[in-house]
Formats: sequence, C-alpha cells, structure tokens
Amino acid sequence: MRVLITGAAGFIGSHLVEKYLKEGWEVIGLDNFLTGKVDNIEEFFSHPNFTFIKYDVTNFLYVKGNLDLILHFACPASPIHYMKHKIHTMKVDSIGTLHALGLAKEKRARFILASSSEVYGDPEVTPQTEDYRGNVSPTGPRSVYDEAKRFSEALSMAYFREHGVDVRIARIFNTYGTKMDLNDGRVIPNFMKQAIQGLPITVFGDGTQTRSFCYIKDMVEAIYRLSTKDGIAGQVINLGNPEELKIIEVATLIKELTGSSSPIEFKPLPEDDPKRRKPDITRAKEILGWTPRYKLKEGLSEVIPWFRERILKKE
Repeated sequence: MRVLITGAAGFIGSHLVEKYLKEGWEVIGLDNFLTGKVDNIEEFFSHPNFTFIKYDVTNFLYVKGNLDLILHFACPASPIHYMKHKIHTMKVDSIGTLHALGLAKEKRARFILASSSEVYGDPEVTPQTEDYRGNVSPTGPRSVYDEAKRFSEALSMAYFREHGVDVRIARIFNTYGTKMDLNDGRVIPNFMKQAIQGLPITVFGDGTQTRSFCYIKDMVEAIYRLSTKDGIAGQVINLGNPEELKIIEVATLIKELTGSSSPIEFKPLPEDDPKRRKPDITRAKEILGWTPRYKLKEGLSEVIPWFRERILKKE
C-alpha cells in the first residue's frame, strides 16, 4: 500500500509518516518547509519505505506510480503562522487542495482532508456536531484559515459527488504532543515554554473560554482508522477529545505538572477568538470505533520531558 502525505514535516503530518511506516505502508512525504521542520522527519530519511519530496502543493502535483491513499495535511495551522502567511494559507487550501484532489482522481486513490474545528468559527452551540454549519466571519482576521478550510471541504465534496473520489473529511480539534513548533503560538506550547522558563503564563481574556485538547497518539489512531475503513466515502467526522476545559484550568494544570512558579497574567482576547470548543464525537465512536484514551493530564505528563529538553536547550 502506498500513501502520499502532504505537509509531512508538520506536527501531525510527521506523526502520520511514522504511523504508516510502522503499519508497513510505502510513504511519500511532501512538504515545502514553510512551517514544517526537517527535524520532524529526518529520522525517516534512511527508512527503505520512505521517500521525501520538497515541494509546494500550490504547484501542479504529480507522483509517479500507483497511490492508494492521499492525506492532505499541508497548511499553516497555528494563528501565528496563518496570520503571517495569509494568502499562502488560502492558496494551500484552495489551489493545493484542487491539485491533491486531481491527483486522487487520476490515481483512484482514497483522499483524507485535514479540516479543522475552525470551520465552526465561534460556535453558538456546544458541543459541535458535524451537522452544525458554524458561525464564521468571512472577513475577520481568522477567515484566512477558517474560510480556507471550509472551501477545501466544499471542493472535496464536489469531487466526491461529481467524480466519485473516495473522500473523507477529518475535522480536527486542538491537538498537542511532541514535534510541535515551540513558537507557533498555540496554547500548549505557549504555556509549556512560559512555565518551564519561569516566565508569566499569558492567558487571553478572562480564561473562561474553553478548548478540548487531544493527544497526538489518539489523533493519529483516529486518522488511521478513518483512512483505512472501507465503505465510508463522503463522511465528515469530528476528531478530538470531548474533555472540555477552561483555558485558565489548562494554565494551572501545566504550571502544576511542570513545578513552575510562574505567575498567570491576563491579556485582551483576540478578535474572533472562539469562546467554546468541544467536539461531539458520536460519529467517530459509531463509525470508527474510536474514543480518545488520554485525559489531558496524562498526555501532558508524557510530553513534558520532550518540551523541557527542547525549551531549555534553546535558552
């Protein structure tokens, strides 16, 4: 079995490379290193079943030989990155998605789109089910990512309906683990870095906004099941951990687990920042037989040594 993974040097993409290699697949990884890191995948360069191509999916995309599966995970995924690369973010999730879908059609390959809980915007219902259409500002600062993902979903479903491409859409909720970019501005790396360095832990707003964090080991298993289960073409499935926590609770937990004496400071909430985020994973349970195994405290306890080593090395 042969899989192409776009965004292979990114956080989730690099973990998927590892998973599919372990499962015996031949893996072709593709990344332009805009936000991905060579460090995330260099351990696989000597693997006989891994091939890496430095390439930008916004250019015409073609791979020689057969493909059984395409995982389209190329796209800046953190606010700092997609705010810096606004137009490229939209190009990756429009032109890039078009190219990846065209390749799937040509190769008759199954296609997994890495979408996001951001398609729900600042949700007015909780938990969010896959049928919820969202509350997204098409012109707000986060629209470059939110609307790009919504367009990618629409384009993917058009290929499913018009060309019969076996498309599955993963709506991925906040995920954390090793190989995250320490400076990408997301909650877990931010809090880890500040707590371990003894700096003030910065919480935006009053800290009562909520998120649901999924450990990378759970997320990779969910994506693998989504990609390998037969007979579910056209499915849209939330993937995330429904353990909903206030951001202030997350800050306090990381402070406790790292043994930090950092104070917690509050800053203004960014525009369009969602107030609540919690997935309804009924569909994932029923269709994939998947439920996350890790509570946040367990997952954080596993990854703190990795964060500590890299954060202290950079000091």
